[in-house]
Amino acid sequence: MNKSTSTSPDIPIVFEDNYLLVIDKPHELLSQEDHTGDPDVVTLCKQYLRQEYNNRGNVYLGLVHRLDRPVGGLMLLAKTQKAAKQLSDQLRDRTVQKTYHAIVYGDPPLNGFLTHHLVKNRNRNRVTTASPKNQDSKKAILSFQRLEQQEELSLLAVHLQTGRPHQIRVQLAEEGYPVWGDYKYGRRQPDGRTMALRAVELIFQHPMSKEDVQLTLPSPKAEPWSLFNCAK
Repeated sequence: MNKSTSTSPDIPIVFEDNYLLVIDKPHELLSQEDHTGDPDVVTLCKQYLRQEYNNRGNVYLGLVHRLDRPVGGLMLLAKTQKAAKQLSDQLRDRTVQKTYHAIVYGDPPLNGFLTHHLVKNRNRNRVTTASPKNQDSKKAILSFQRLEQQEELSLLAVHLQTGRPHQIRVQLAEEGYPVWGDYKYGRRQPDGRTMALRAVELIFQHPMSKEDVQLTLPSPKAEPWSLFNCAK
């Protein structure tokens, strides 16, 4: 679908029907409104729906899941409350398959399965690993496959089994594989980099038709993605 929201910033639309809106969230765009007052996905997509369908009243748009502000890629929103509930149930039951591509430093194995317990400091908006005995901690599980290596960088396909804040970034950094362009959990690096972490595939059951939906995104052409065959 070659369509966008025509907002500022503009958001590419990957899929849309009467029940769903799937976008390619730009990096550094908030998923939902916060104290900063900066543009966010929900507000901009509601603005798009009002303009596109000439709707002057309230527009319902359910935020099914979130992406960290620095992370880009596929994001699923629901246009009806019924669709939102059904999709939320799928997420709770872990039947939604989400794949991310991450470019990391280090020498990760061909395959990995990581389990950590994470605690979020809400005042600092920072997540750290903790003991399983910590009552405030939540278990975080992911698996990954190393798709390609280029000198000190590796391209990983990451599959989430849980959806914790900053999960991929924290777990990979804890194992010694920080994400390229991650200034919060990564290594010291030049300013101005866009984090090399993207949601590239979503597989779920359509909440109304019950058919399987599979959506994918190509890799960006910019560095560091351009160093790998996936972007060529």
